[in-house]
Amino acid sequence: MAYQALGDATRRALVERLTSGPAAVSALAAPLPMSLPAVMGHLKVLEASGLVTSHKQGRVRTCSVVPAMLSQAERWISERRAMWEQSLDALGKFLESEGVEE
Repeated sequence: MAYQALGDATRRALVERLTSGPAAVSALAAPLPMSLPAVMGHLKVLEASGLVTSHKQGRVRTCSVVPAMLSQAERWISERRAMWEQSLDALGKFLESEGVEE
């Protein structure tokens, strides 16, 4: 579910911002070209995936990234990157041997 959550550009931007430290929902929403409820919907998806956690103090909801989940997602992507690069290198060599130009 974490990978599906990271499949959206807005959610990736929110996670990127949260890697700098916890932030209030209003601060996360400020630079985005969407409504506060839309941002909260994206944060709900990130929370459901386990990538983000939040807590409410008074009227302010503050979100934080969950480093362990982010590390797990990063590890999975890194493992696959090596496989994808090898496959693409092999495809490139095959295409060169067949005389196919880019």
